[in-house]
Amino acid sequence: MTRKLEPIEPDEAIDLYLAQKEQDASARTVQAHGYRLKQFRQWCNKENIDNMNDMTGRRLYECRLWRKDDGDLNTVSLRTQLCTLRTFIRFCESIDAVESELHDEILLPTLNKNQDSRDEMLESDRAEKIRANFRKFEYASLKHCLFEIFWSTSARLGAVQALDTDDFSAVNQSLAFRHRPKTGTPLKNRDSGERQVAISDEITAVIEDYLEHTRPDVTDSEGREPLIASENGRMSQSNIRALIYSMTRPCEYGEECRCDEKHCYSYASQCEWSRSPHMLRRGSLTQLLLNDVPKPVVSGRADVSSDVLDKHYNEMTESQKMEQRREYLSDI
Repeated sequence: MTRKLEPIEPDEAIDLYLAQKEQDASARTVQAHGYRLKQFRQWCNKENIDNMNDMTGRRLYECRLWRKDDGDLNTVSLRTQLCTLRTFIRFCESIDAVESELHDEILLPTLNKNQDSRDEMLESDRAEKIRANFRKFEYASLKHCLFEIFWSTSARLGAVQALDTDDFSAVNQSLAFRHRPKTGTPLKNRDSGERQVAISDEITAVIEDYLEHTRPDVTDSEGREPLIASENGRMSQSNIRALIYSMTRPCEYGEECRCDEKHCYSYASQCEWSRSPHMLRRGSLTQLLLNDVPKPVVSGRADVSSDVLDKHYNEMTESQKMEQRREYLSDI
């Protein structure tokens, strides 16, 4: 049975959508959606569309063409705006403002590998924005400490989760990764994965302040004192992963959020621009290589062979690799 549409002006429909969005999204996300839909308002006024009931797939495609040309948008920006418009049209379906399944008529542009970096790494410029935001607004918090450890050590998720408080040495400015399978925290490469990793003065200070002011006084089920801890003991890998997804969204460090669905903590992994712990590891390793740290040093620090490093973690472009070689061969 086809439902009867109820007339509603575009402005009113957008206002209702943003009001609904306020219930499950941050103020910054609502603001971002409002900004993107401002362009849709302008197009409706330009085309004298005063009733959402009149919206069709063809009209939406005309809006897409107008927005791309008017804003001179690249593919990534156009996709972001169309994602928001698609979510808005889906909302309009729920209030009988447009025909059902109309949102499926909005086709999203396909991103190539270089544009869609979701499966690649956390870029170094984004990492610095995240660090700067933590140092200014959440210094020595659990999330701050966690991010600094991941980015500075290039460690795997399991290795970070396995750290105890006594694996940290302020005197030596280091973190020790140890294989302890009998008490629940094995390393991927077992005994050969054990190593001490040097950390900077700044990160040493962050961990010291976290231990003194933030970390709960708890032990895990084995009586050990986990470095990354919740009120219940050692934090699980799934919770650490969720925290990383959450803190790497642009909205978390003061930039426009690209999330177009529910974007609370539980849904952070669905954000197109969030990153997993593995993507932090890949970005961190690539940055070390870009900074000309020798491969044997990177391999030992991150517990990864040179071959695997080249195959899976070195995200430098061919041009970057050439320029790096040029530094060593400039006199030849």
